[in-house]
Amino acid sequence: MSIELVTTDGIFALDGGEWEVTNNIWIVGDDREVVVFDAAHDHQPIVDAVAGRRVQAIVLTHGHNDHINAAVPLREAVDAPVMLHPDDRMLWDAVWPDDTPDRAVEPGSVITVAGHELAVLHTPGHSPGCCCF
Repeated sequence: MSIELVTTDGIFALDGGEWEVTNNIWIVGDDREVVVFDAAHDHQPIVDAVAGRRVQAIVLTHGHNDHINAAVPLREAVDAPVMLHPDDRMLWDAVWPDDTPDRAVEPGSVITVAGHELAVLHTPGHSPGCCCF
């Protein structure tokens, strides 16, 4: 299994404030299939890093705008479902009011990629639906 890092730059906005940030996107899998963790700012660097591999899912660690604002165009580009914990739906709706995540990130479930299992842990605090894997 490989773990690859992609970074993108953009604006994080919350409670009336805005900050320029660099975000990490993690691509986990092998040379055939991957899961993408977070979809920040610009989908094209993520698509480039996926390099034609099958994307099983776009898993959002939480719903802050700087982690989800490329989710819909990335979904369209790689034809993969977007997953988000339901407790962060209000954050999703602020960015994508006319769209919905495809699946819920379910605490206690497992995401399987490239023969490896990634456990889903609900870790609220940073946001209500924040999850670790």
